[in-house]
Amino acid sequence: MFFGALGDIHGDFGSARSIVARHPDVPFWVCVGDIASDQGVYESLGARVYWIHGNNDNFDAIAAGATPRDFTYIPNGRCVDVGVRVAALGGTFAQTWYETEPSMLPHPRKGTPRATALADKRRHFVRAEVEACKTLRNVDVLLTHEAARPFRPFSGNRGPDAGKAAVNEVLMAMKPRLHLFGHHHRYSEQEREGVPSIGLDLVSRSYGLIEVKSLLVKCLPF
Repeated sequence: MFFGALGDIHGDFGSARSIVARHPDVPFWVCVGDIASDQGVYESLGARVYWIHGNNDNFDAIAAGATPRDFTYIPNGRCVDVGVRVAALGGTFAQTWYETEPSMLPHPRKGTPRATALADKRRHFVRAEVEACKTLRNVDVLLTHEAARPFRPFSGNRGPDAGKAAVNEVLMAMKPRLHLFGHHHRYSEQEREGVPSIGLDLVSRSYGLIEVKSLLVKCLPF
């Protein structure tokens, strides 16, 4: 049996639904964040999706539970058991906000949904959430939005290191069987802290099918 893995959607619900429709026998999908459109809208994909937030999601909708019924949001530092144990560290790293308590992250209203999302500091993970992740055990799959270090964001393993040390800390402490991340819109395969670490591309380009027992990832083109 397989479950599915989706990278960043960014409102491209048509592509995501097309992927899901190809695999009616897949019981659920995981997603590494940035699902919402620029208007902060979420649409059903026609299958159960367990997801974390990225840095371009609608955090008011998340807080209100105002997402489609087939979406199950996993808060940072938490784990759900869906036949595999899936843990969450959504959002991006920002040094200026890292020591802030999650409840104190500011989220001012702006003139447009896009501007509001960009100003919303709930888009970042903080130390308390990283520490909560580090206490989790017997995790099969860790979902993060950010990559672990080192991660070169351009094809051919080029560019500055865009990985974040906090993700490495979680991998070292948690020792999940598999790590999935997004954010960089490129499929990649590496190993970090002894854990297979797979970067997922935009849904318009590819997606993953993961064998439940082995957690081996098969990347398929859109």
